[in-house]
Amino acid sequence: MTLKMAVLPTSNLYLDNALESAGAAVVSLDDAQALIWTGSDQTGFPHELPKNIEWVQLKSAGIRPWITSGRIDSYRKWTSAVGAYSDDVAEHAVALLLGSLRQLPLHARASTWLKADTWDTVRSLRGRKVAIVGAGSIGRAMIPLLNSHGARVIAVNRSGHDVEGAETTAASGDLEEVLTAADDAVLSGASTDETHHLIGATQLAALGSDPLDGAPGVLVNIARGDLVDTDALTHALQSGTISGAGLDVFDPEPLPSGHPLWTMDNVLITPHIANPKQRMLKNFADFVVKNLCLFEAGRKLKAEIDLNRSY
Repeated sequence: MTLKMAVLPTSNLYLDNALESAGAAVVSLDDAQALIWTGSDQTGFPHELPKNIEWVQLKSAGIRPWITSGRIDSYRKWTSAVGAYSDDVAEHAVALLLGSLRQLPLHARASTWLKADTWDTVRSLRGRKVAIVGAGSIGRAMIPLLNSHGARVIAVNRSGHDVEGAETTAASGDLEEVLTAADDAVLSGASTDETHHLIGATQLAALGSDPLDGAPGVLVNIARGDLVDTDALTHALQSGTISGAGLDVFDPEPLPSGHPLWTMDNVLITPHIANPKQRMLKNFADFVVKNLCLFEAGRKLKAEIDLNRSY
């Protein structure tokens, strides 16, 4: 039996080709069994879904706004795109960490030769201990990249259950001890009520120092901006509590023009582009097809949303 899919608000060539290859039929919402929502937010989403829609696939990996708005119901399956973009976002996270350790923001802005001033403080990733806070699909994709650069990984998740490739794994309740033991930290967890401002002044002060030169560590955030208290981060960077930050997400977002973070030489900023657009479209199409096959087989879907956990 051909699975009938509605695609809203728009489709693209990657998705069209993927659905065609999977033998799915694209039909109107009223005739469909499932809805693929390709919008980046809830703008234009149907106020009420027809009862024939058994499954809704969202394009976003971060779905907190969908949950807080009450849009997600318990009458049908809802899936996020968690796991669809992990490899590309992990690559960006490591790039931000490397760029921060190598002081690329400072050197890129320089108009004079700074070697005498900075050669002693440029650092390698090799031998450093990196805490991955929120070792889900992105965090796990990051581990082999970090290991290949000679870094050691402490994975942090809710349960504390071992994460493959990590030197050690800790539960989220032990976060401050983990930060003290780590040289640097990368945030890759979900935005929930529990993780709001997970990183504040206390956690930033706990982030360990380099054993060779005593320099504080680096914080990277490719998760969601509200995991970090922006005012506390700004102060920590200005005071030298941490030596640098690589940031792709912000609170508020977009980061306002004139914000102090824009002009700080120890901050590497990218405007929420860790997931490159063309790769995102292809990866999402591939993810949809995998879930389509699972749906047809009556099996559990990838990234099913759990309203009790808010992700």
